[in-house]
Amino acid sequence: MPDNVEISTLRLPRHIAIVMDGNGRWAKQRHRPRSFGHRAGQKAVRATIEFCLQRGISALTLFAFSSENWQRPQSEVGALMELFLKALDREVDELHGYGVRIRFIGDLSAFAPALRERMQAAMAKTFANAKLALNIAVNYGGRWDIVNAARQIAAAVQRGELAPTQIDERCMAQFFCLADLPPPDLFIRTGGEQRISNFLLWQLAYSELVFSDVLWPDYDADCLQRALDDFAQRERRYGKTGDQVSANGSRPELK
Repeated sequence: MPDNVEISTLRLPRHIAIVMDGNGRWAKQRHRPRSFGHRAGQKAVRATIEFCLQRGISALTLFAFSSENWQRPQSEVGALMELFLKALDREVDELHGYGVRIRFIGDLSAFAPALRERMQAAMAKTFANAKLALNIAVNYGGRWDIVNAARQIAAAVQRGELAPTQIDERCMAQFFCLADLPPPDLFIRTGGEQRISNFLLWQLAYSELVFSDVLWPDYDADCLQRALDDFAQRERRYGKTGDQVSANGSRPELK
């Protein structure tokens, strides 16, 4: 994109979702253990949060640990849990000062009590912040999210609070994780793979997808800006024609 082209607020994503892939391969290239790559990836997380704060992006959702990641070697899972604990102890106060609201999404019941307590404390401390909604998906899967929503809807029907005929897309959307936020406008996956990997399956229905070959620890502000430049050039039609979108002159609200 030419330097003299400005990105309007309508061309800036409100919500970015990222699969942070490539930590292990980054470490392997340097003949180091996978945990070394995960530690390096934390710097990219910090840079991404700072980028979103500077650009005025209101929501960032990071896929930190999927429900499938429990199948990895126990040593790697243990190292990841230790990193989570240290990051929570080290980063929460500063993020709180920046006005970041921290939320963990996923089945938190699988984590050790000490880690769960720190997650809950971080969410409680930052609950009223509104500068950036930082959502960290841990023990999360898109299919789990859909099943969890279905269970809540079934329970509401059983209690007589909801009739089956009232269940439509808008109704279902209220029961998913992140229901209070706009769905991601931009999905980014680093590390060269081109798949969604069971991440936000419902919420990504109309997201613009950007895949990068850059491994996550090397993904920096320049990479993010290129993704935003790519996003700004795309025409998001949501089933309409380009002429209809141009005539409307605004971004459809999809929830």
